[in-house]
Amino acid sequence: MPEDQHSHDNLRDHNRGQRGIRRSSGFILGGLSGGHGVFHWFTQSFLVMLPEVRETFGLAAVQVGAIATTREVVAGGVALPGGVATDLLRRYWGLVLAACMAVFGAGWLIMGSSPTYYWLLAGMGLVAMAAAVWHLPAVAALSQYFAHRRGTALSFHGAGGNIGDVAGPALTGILLSILVWQRILQIYAVIPLFLAFLVLWGFRDLGRMGAQDKPSLKTQLAQTRRVLKHPVIWGITLVGGLRAMAYVSFMTFLPLYLADQEGLSALWRGIYVALLQLVGIFASPLMGYLSDKLGRKAVLMPGLVLLTVLSLAVPFGSGIALIIIIAVMGTFLFSDQPILTAAALDLVGDGVAATTLGVLSFSRFILSALSPIIGGVLYQLQPEVTFYYVGGLFGLAVALLMIVPMSKVSKGPGEPTGLGAPAAQERRA
Repeated sequence: MPEDQHSHDNLRDHNRGQRGIRRSSGFILGGLSGGHGVFHWFTQSFLVMLPEVRETFGLAAVQVGAIATTREVVAGGVALPGGVATDLLRRYWGLVLAACMAVFGAGWLIMGSSPTYYWLLAGMGLVAMAAAVWHLPAVAALSQYFAHRRGTALSFHGAGGNIGDVAGPALTGILLSILVWQRILQIYAVIPLFLAFLVLWGFRDLGRMGAQDKPSLKTQLAQTRRVLKHPVIWGITLVGGLRAMAYVSFMTFLPLYLADQEGLSALWRGIYVALLQLVGIFASPLMGYLSDKLGRKAVLMPGLVLLTVLSLAVPFGSGIALIIIIAVMGTFLFSDQPILTAAALDLVGDGVAATTLGVLSFSRFILSALSPIIGGVLYQLQPEVTFYYVGGLFGLAVALLMIVPMSKVSKGPGEPTGLGAPAAQERRA
């Protein structure tokens, strides 16, 4: 064999091996979960900084809530059209993921350099857009490749976010003792800008793996209408929306409560928030696994009931008692959303996975957009009332979940799905 031909064959085998790594289930789950961790690391770190941000700009509690509201409004605004576009542009999922990581870094850089409060909101808008769009191809891909273990896979993806949630607040609490919050964000922003290149390398073939024929815009819109008309999808969406309203208010005002009512330093605030997330790292995959085996509602119902009770108990806890309340809340606070997402994806086919995620995210973010402002108004009246509000929202989610039917197990590849099958028949026709 000629030497140049031998070299060509070696290069081809090497490239095939590289593609094989990128196509492995472990790489896909680990890489997407790790990327999810970066998004959560930064977001939760910023929550720990909120008391310092409030002091820098002289903000009222309502203005602090408006920062979270900006995040929810922007994320919700891009979710629904982003979901339809993600299904249409499936072959370019890797490029979309890389662009999201780069925009995420740029948003934090703007926030860390903000001369005014309104520049801070603009940076938060970019951060929210990037995070919302990232989740669409990432979760859709996991739903496809782990169809028989959908709850487990999505919960591992959520646990990746929890790892970022733990590392971020703890590290940020330490850094705040030696650096101003602006400098920390400027340093952090370099990381996703660099990771964007690795994401492009690792996932450039993601949407092409096992891809079906590209649907037309007409077919995609028809599938979207079917999703929007499905009553169980709407039931799951409303439960998720109430849960999101409670979650965003709880996470926004917990650091302020710890600073104002418990008198904790930035370091201890970071430790408390990190504890909440640390429990979620171990609990989320377990809850996802149990939801695959026992059914979605069997895991969701007791979790939401517990969150209701513990949210109402926060104002009555202090010291060790508050630590226990926060730790137990971490068991379910981060596992319920992946399970709700899995419950919705159990009903649809791969062709509308991202569209369904867009519908869920759009509705969830729109419902939760005003929640931090409501929480801010209540916090200004009396900080404890904010947690009664959070507990009430969790309680409403429990009441609604009781009447929403959910399937026992997830559907695997090739099995009929109430929404995906008709679309496939249209394509064949």
